[in-house]
Amino acid sequence: MKKFAIILAGCGVYDGAEIHEAVMSMYAIMKNGAEYQIFAPDIAQHHVVNHLTGAEMPETRNVLVESARIARGNIKPVTKLNPRDFDALLFPGGFGVAKNLCSYAFNGADCSVNPEISVLIKEAVSLRKPIGALCISPVLLAKIMGDVTITVGPDEGDAKNVTAMGAHHIPTKHGQVIIDEKHRLFTTPCYQLKSTIVQVAEGADNIVKAMLKVM
Repeated sequence: MKKFAIILAGCGVYDGAEIHEAVMSMYAIMKNGAEYQIFAPDIAQHHVVNHLTGAEMPETRNVLVESARIARGNIKPVTKLNPRDFDALLFPGGFGVAKNLCSYAFNGADCSVNPEISVLIKEAVSLRKPIGALCISPVLLAKIMGDVTITVGPDEGDAKNVTAMGAHHIPTKHGQVIIDEKHRLFTTPCYQLKSTIVQVAEGADNIVKAMLKVM
């Protein structure tokens, strides 16, 4: 049975992993006959956002601890993730990707990537392991690898930024999957578009199916 490593960035769209994208990815993996293990970096969140009001809250939280909410406790730190033990990596989106896994939300094309995540992606690429990235998470691939083909949906600002990082951007609609065959990268827009949860589920299912075809 093929096994995915899912990497989360917290819990909640505004400061962590996008929950719908994470859950629908988990569902798609199992529905298509594979399995998964969830990981997250053991680091402090950039900040905490009240998801009811949108206001920043005066408290601190941990990305691994918050991600454990989605994983129902079955989670490991990314330092325990050996890409050789898995058939693929998958990154759901959410602002946590752009705030906790990298600084894209604040620095755009000049962002930096968390060293643990950077090493992980580079190793997976060197091993020819497929990598899937939903929503805003393809910015990680653009920043780390440069000359890759990805999508961050139809947003012109994000497209301009990833192009400045050296990536080739392809605008997409609901459920479309862009495949960089050379590097075995798979990207789909999900909530980069004005999506319903059904459309997000379709995107997750499509990217998982596409990745399984090359494993």
